[in-house]
Amino acid sequence: MTGPIPLSIDEHPSLHLGAFVATLPEPLDAMPSPAWLTDLLREDASAPMERSEEIRAAVRDLLRVGGYKPTGRGKPASEYLVRAASQGKLGPINLIVDACNAVSLHSGLPISVVDLDRVAEPLRVGLGAPEASYVFNTGGQEIKVAGLLCLHDADGPCANAVKDSQRTKTSADTRRALCLVWGCEAFAEHTDRAVAWYRELLERADAKCAAFAP
Repeated sequence: MTGPIPLSIDEHPSLHLGAFVATLPEPLDAMPSPAWLTDLLREDASAPMERSEEIRAAVRDLLRVGGYKPTGRGKPASEYLVRAASQGKLGPINLIVDACNAVSLHSGLPISVVDLDRVAEPLRVGLGAPEASYVFNTGGQEIKVAGLLCLHDADGPCANAVKDSQRTKTSADTRRALCLVWGCEAFAEHTDRAVAWYRELLERADAKCAAFAP
């Protein structure tokens, strides 16, 4: 996929979506995460952002708008990161995802990362259709996304604030990724700061980031 990326966003009462495209000078597999980045995966790492109970509650309310229940195994990905970090189990994956996880952990906002060479235009953000689902890991497990805010491509839903789909996740060959910060209008400034910090981390690691305005 080259050139401008068409992305439409359905009307939503509380979504404040942050979006940008990250382009790497080499395939993702050739760009290991530096130590200063993986250090940020610790819960006690020094970070320019701080999560709060108010933000956690606002994110859950955001996902409830379409009838989805963000609890149990369906809770926002940012909450899983907090638990993993508190147990010392949040380890490195790859440059783009590690930066994503660091920002999500400390901001309290869920973030999606999609390989732009693995999606088909057009792209749209909106609620998942009734009975919609997709596989989210190599084991073939599925998440039901009816009523959940999702990124959709021509083949269906492929990412959301809970779990991203296996078919569009980054891989060793990834060169361009669409990064989506699932923020809330009530915390719009906080969301914008998270986007800026995410971009800053990737640019420090030699990626080029371009703002995305739907």
